[in-house]
Amino acid sequence: MTREGALLVMLGVVVVLLGLGVVAWLRRRRRDGGLVTPYGDAPSDAAERFAASGFYVATTRRGEPLERLAIRGLGFRSRVDVTVTDRGVALAMPGQATVFLPVDRLDDVSLATVAIDRVVEPGGLVRVAWRIDTAAGAPQSVDTYLRPQDVSARVLADAIDAILTPEPHPSTSSPSTATPTGNDA
Repeated sequence: MTREGALLVMLGVVVVLLGLGVVAWLRRRRRDGGLVTPYGDAPSDAAERFAASGFYVATTRRGEPLERLAIRGLGFRSRVDVTVTDRGVALAMPGQATVFLPVDRLDDVSLATVAIDRVVEPGGLVRVAWRIDTAAGAPQSVDTYLRPQDVSARVLADAIDAILTPEPHPSTSSPSTATPTGNDA
């Protein structure tokens, strides 16, 4: 085979692989087209508790860190500014509208090591488990992975966890004044 023939074969292989990649991504977009991105800023009366910069890694199906979802605004890795407020978590990515995850949609936060196309030191990623709306109406559970740059992953996870765990009110921490009944009397 001549050098030109080998070059044509290689170019053909590259074109086929790129074509397959485009077809796969379009199928994934169609599959995930019913997932509704929660665009919007944090409410104006929300109190900011923490802010950090870093990288948005991916959003995946709950418990499937290697299955990226092709959600508009959350489909590609990007830089991100994360703002934790008492009302939820805001993700501001360059060139995208802000994504706001309200606290009532947040399920859990933990540390992770692996997400699609990213492996880091143990506990180097923050996994935010939340529920995204679907066009069908029933929310779907997803995980969003963040890689903080200017603070540790533990610090960001703790800041998010603080809004998930309500602080006890002074009235609920005082001893009960109920009258004893039954065996308590």
